[in-house]
Amino acid sequence: MADSPTMTYGGYLRLDKLLSCQEPKTQAHDELLFVIIHQVYELWFKQILHEAALLQRRLEEGNSAGSLHTARRIAKILKTVVGQLDVLETMTPRQFASFRDALGSSSGFQSAQFRELEAVLGRRAFPASDLRDDERLQAALARPSLFDSLLRYLAGRGHPVPAEALSRDTSTTWEPDAGVQKVLLSVYADENGPAAEVCEALVDVDEGIQEWRYRHLKMVERTIGAKIGTGGSAGADYLRSTLFSPAFPDLWEVRSQTEEVPSHGA
Repeated sequence: MADSPTMTYGGYLRLDKLLSCQEPKTQAHDELLFVIIHQVYELWFKQILHEAALLQRRLEEGNSAGSLHTARRIAKILKTVVGQLDVLETMTPRQFASFRDALGSSSGFQSAQFRELEAVLGRRAFPASDLRDDERLQAALARPSLFDSLLRYLAGRGHPVPAEALSRDTSTTWEPDAGVQKVLLSVYADENGPAAEVCEALVDVDEGIQEWRYRHLKMVERTIGAKIGTGGSAGADYLRSTLFSPAFPDLWEVRSQTEEVPSHGA
């Protein structure tokens, strides 16, 4: 029998466990903020992965309205994730330095969930050390990416997606494809159609990830400058190398191919 009548707010949310997970290693005042911000990031990454799995199912089922709703939710979550950097940037370099040594070899680059999210978005090249013991990442790399699901969605709506794009080895990196871009141009010709709206929602997701990368870079530059990152990472230099690398390059490329609509009386 369900015990919902006796369920409490703290019990339902497991607040006893949740609020005991913050264990700063120093007496520095700002370390608690650092811990909480990064734990919240991981919670949001978990939710994004949860939503992305639903988005792929809905795309492959041909559910336009559901796909649009879920993609927009992911984009909104990414806005929240980026916004949290405003809070983290209230911490000065000196305040971060007061506990940085206690972080040891830990680094945000070790986030297994963010690696998995990158795989869902289409990244296929990871260091062997990342793959060795990460079964979830291995599974994500073996599945179709979000863009692969979009292509299946478009094909299901009657768009002539090239057969080789639909049957490709999805464990390999997607390369921009002129044939796919031609299909996308035809999708965007009906800019108010459901397929065009779904494509635009995925552009919002892609832009959200790119905005996160940029803001993360600027936060690191503000906090540690050009120093080597914790865990021996390249810090800002590595983050800078990831900028301007969209997850869905074809959705961006077609913007430079779209013909202008003549104005009335032109």
